[in-house]
Amino acid sequence: MIVRKISYNKYITNTPGQDVNFDLHGNKLRKKMGHVMKKRIGLLTSGGDCQALNATMRGVVKGLASNLPELEVYGFADGYKGLIYGDYRMLTSSDFSGILTKGGTILGTSRQPFKLMRTPDANGLDKVEAMKQNYYKLRLDCLVILGGNGTQKTANLLREEGLNIIHLPKTIDNDIYGTDMTFGFQSAVNIATDAIDCIHTTAASHNRVFLVEVMGHKVGWLTLHAGIAGGADIILLPEIPYDINKVVEAINRRTQAGKGFTILAVAEGAISKEDAKLSKKELKEKMKNRKYPSVSYELADQILKKTGVEVRITVPGHTQRGGSPCPYDRVLSTRLGAEAAKLIINNDYGYMVGIVNNKVKKVPLGDVAGKLKMVDPDHQLIKEAKLIGISFGD
Repeated sequence: MIVRKISYNKYITNTPGQDVNFDLHGNKLRKKMGHVMKKRIGLLTSGGDCQALNATMRGVVKGLASNLPELEVYGFADGYKGLIYGDYRMLTSSDFSGILTKGGTILGTSRQPFKLMRTPDANGLDKVEAMKQNYYKLRLDCLVILGGNGTQKTANLLREEGLNIIHLPKTIDNDIYGTDMTFGFQSAVNIATDAIDCIHTTAASHNRVFLVEVMGHKVGWLTLHAGIAGGADIILLPEIPYDINKVVEAINRRTQAGKGFTILAVAEGAISKEDAKLSKKELKEKMKNRKYPSVSYELADQILKKTGVEVRITVPGHTQRGGSPCPYDRVLSTRLGAEAAKLIINNDYGYMVGIVNNKVKKVPLGDVAGKLKMVDPDHQLIKEAKLIGISFGD
């Protein structure tokens, strides 16, 4: 009897005249149409990291390994860069052991802008053709791509080029269209909320105005949720351009009411009403010449000049993307990964796996790629926040 090891701790045992397959515990494995059902999949993580990338990959692989007799998993290093330049390795069960609670990504990641994907690299390499060739070279049945908006657009491009693709929505911004929630978002909300919580005591002790700048890129989901959870008095979002005079009025109202401090949760993409009226070209030119590091510093300067109150700025920055995934994200990642595994087993490709009304749902990539999920200024959460006295500077 000859025993040869294959990936993910499965073995094939061949006895002359027989084709019987067993797992490590001696249990017979299922066959499909007279043959062992085997899958080769690729995994890559692209764009900014977040807390639940590893947990999601684990969900995919465990879902496949628990239901397939043979499985080969290839991990591409540093996102699309690994797929372009053929930097990959075969992964085993040990790679997925103990990573449910581990932040970051075991595969590494990088940003490869979608708008440059059709542009040859410095050596003239056609990136799209190179990705396709590496996919076919490994004879992959499917490529599972974890990433945000830009990553999703490239995933859809590869789908259009004929590759079998599954996309899993990763971003702390929660701005991917077609899913109510992205993994990484709730973990980031927890961290940003903790930052606001910690500011409360020092703000109260010194009777100051504090600005906490929250990530979120061009949308305000993270700031909205962390601001409400952290008890911010003013929340400024990209979707609701602010009037600095309205912001100052809200601060003055608190001062007149005997409140010694004010806390603002400011989205990194927050914009004034004046700037919102500018064309994209005009705004880009203004940003190029802006003397402030970010919108929070400009706001702080304006508030100081108009009120004379001490202003301090806190920027949690990349801590919002770091650390372990929270329990909510661990559950969400496991659910999304399990659904991705089911789609792969059923040869059902070309989808993003999202969550809608707390139910896992497959969404055609072509329907959502390139779309941004913004905060609706009339969103129920904003109305409720305004009802309890939170100002949005409008």
